Amino acid sequence: MSMLVLGLSASVAFAAVAPGTYTPTAGSFNTANAPGSSHLTSGSPSCTVNADRSIDCTAYVLGGVGHTNGNVALTASYTAIIDCYNHGVNPNNAVESHQTSFSPTSQTAVTSSKNGQLSVPTRSVSFSGAPIGCPNANWTPTIRPGSQTLNSFSYTLTFAGFTSAYITISQP
Repeated sequence: MSMLVLGLSASVAFAAVAPGTYTPTAGSFNTANAPGSSHLTSGSPSCTVNADRSIDCTAYVLGGVGHTNGNVALTASYTAIIDCYNHGVNPNNAVESHQTSFSPTSQTAVTSSKNGQLSVPTRSVSFSGAPIGCPNANWTPTIRPGSQTLNSFSYTLTFAGFTSAYITISQP
């Protein structure tokens, strides 16, 4: 039995977010964290994880927010294995490998319009731009093919004056 538990624990530890479209669930909207009559008037929030593990979250419009501004944020957690190559000695084999992690965030403040509407813009993040390097400046870092993993992401819309998010889409 202990081997089974160990195997299940290990599989959970290595779970990754798969490509696909993630939409709000029943618990995604917390009405206690929004102006009293806030509602969707156009579009719907959703986040798409692409094949390259980049994430794109859609634009939408909320009505009934009065003069309440908001903040929209998308954060992801990535890992990858970096292989370091020394081109002077056996350039076809990595001399050192290590794992790196990267957590990009895309956020912006959103201002409500004169008609009590909040036009929430798209948000996107990706692994590109991740700081990769090697312990020796003469070595060349390369992301090992197939090692890039999207571990999790969180998309939130939080209204000014509220301490928690009104909309949350997250995986896992």
